[in-house]
Amino acid sequence: MSYAIIIILIVALLIAAIFINAVQQHRQKQEAERRTELAKQRGVVDETESVIAATVNMPVSSRLIGVLHNRALNALRVMNEYAGTSELKNRINNTEQAAAAALSDDSSAPSEFTLPDNDKMIIQYIQAVKKLRIILRSEHSKGQIDSKVFLDEDKQLERLQVKVNVETLIKRGRAALQTNMLGSARQYFEKAKIALENQNTQDDYSSTKLAQLNEWLNEIQSNLKNVNAQDRAKKQEEERDELDELFAPKKKW
Repeated sequence: MSYAIIIILIVALLIAAIFINAVQQHRQKQEAERRTELAKQRGVVDETESVIAATVNMPVSSRLIGVLHNRALNALRVMNEYAGTSELKNRINNTEQAAAAALSDDSSAPSEFTLPDNDKMIIQYIQAVKKLRIILRSEHSKGQIDSKVFLDEDKQLERLQVKVNVETLIKRGRAALQTNMLGSARQYFEKAKIALENQNTQDDYSSTKLAQLNEWLNEIQSNLKNVNAQDRAKKQEEERDELDELFAPKKKW
C-alpha cells in the first residue's frame, strides 16, 4: 500500500512539474510577444514622428499630417495596452489633440516649393517623400483612410516627387552651363524634360518648366552648332596651313 501511495505522489509531482513548466513557458512566450509588439509599435511611433518632423518644410496638406498623427496615436494606444504608464497616457492625449487639430484643418497643400540647399538635404527630402507615400499606402490598406483621400494625397506626393527630381536636374544643368559643359547640361535638361512629360496629368508647373527646358535646350543646340562650326573652320585652316607648307616652293641656298 505504501508503495502505491509513493508511486501516486511521484506521478502527481511529475504532473505538477509538467504543469508548472508549461505555465512558465506560456508566460515566457507571452512576455516575449509583449516585448516584440512593444518594440514594433515603438518603431512605428519613432518612424512616424521622424516623418512628421521632416514635413515641416514640405508643401503637404494638414489632412496628411493628421493621417500621420493618427498613425502614431494608434501605435501608442497598442503600447498602452501592453505597458500602460503615465508617460504613455500623456503622449496619447497630446497626439489626440494634434491629430484632431490637423484633421479639422481643411486647407490644401501649399503650392510653394523650395528646393533644399545642398545634395544631402535633397536626398533626405526625397527619402521623406517616398516614406510618406509608403505610409499613406499602408494606412489605406489598413482601412484608416478612404480611397478618395488616398488618391488625392498620393497624387500630390507624386507631383512633389517629380518637382524635387526636376528642380535638382535643372540646378545641376544650370551649374554645368556656367562651366561651359554644354553636353552635360543638355543631358540634365533632357532628363528633366522626360520626367515632366511622363506625368499622367500636366499642370501649370509642368507647362512652365517644359517651356523653359525647351528654350535652354534650343540655346545649347545652337551653341553646340557654333562650337562645331568653329572647330571645323579651325581644322580646315590647320589643314590648309599644312598643305601650303607642303607645296610651298623650296628655298634655294
